[in-house]
Amino acid sequence: MQDYSATLSRVEDYFDRSATKVWERLTSDAPVSRIRQTVREGRDRMRAIMLSRLPADLRGCRVLDAGCGTGLMTAELAARGADVVAVDISPQLIAIAEQRLTEDLRPRVTFASGDMTCASHGRFDFVMAMDSLIYYRTPDIAQALRKLADRTSGHITFTVAPRTPFLMTFFTIGKAFPRADRSPTMIPQDWRAIARHTGGDLAKVERVSRGFYISECLEYRA
Repeated sequence: MQDYSATLSRVEDYFDRSATKVWERLTSDAPVSRIRQTVREGRDRMRAIMLSRLPADLRGCRVLDAGCGTGLMTAELAARGADVVAVDISPQLIAIAEQRLTEDLRPRVTFASGDMTCASHGRFDFVMAMDSLIYYRTPDIAQALRKLADRTSGHITFTVAPRTPFLMTFFTIGKAFPRADRSPTMIPQDWRAIARHTGGDLAKVERVSRGFYISECLEYRA
């Protein structure tokens, strides 16, 4: 069974080797297939839910966008006045996020590639982690949350893939076959198991189910 570091390395390899173009297109206005359109709509809805958990005015707040991807969340946080540290494991996605950020928001954003839990990123008022923990086991998610909480005064808003019959079927089938493309496998989670492992205050926020996008928003504070 892989630990956090092994999964992190696999996710980095996957996004920089084969998934960058897919995510660049998915997070733009470019036409996509009907299936990917449902994923786009689901992610847009989830991002709005997560942002609704923060103050409308974030001036004076330092926020970590953990797993920022192509920077959609980053831009909205900066537009609210936050000083944003936008971190992603993929340098190629970071490059896209930097390119897309408008000039007026650039002074508010610091981009970095690497591990989103690294202490060198500093302290934060809030952490947003949208779909960036979905490839990890429950103990690894709990460990990441505790590491982030040690440097966060407010809450950590994050998402997981919930343990629905649909997702569990795909997860079980996926484990039965070798993955030639070495792409990471999304691991469905029971939020109560995460709560037991963290020992902190974990609350359900809302679930989004739109076609092939199924994700659950949770909120954690130490």
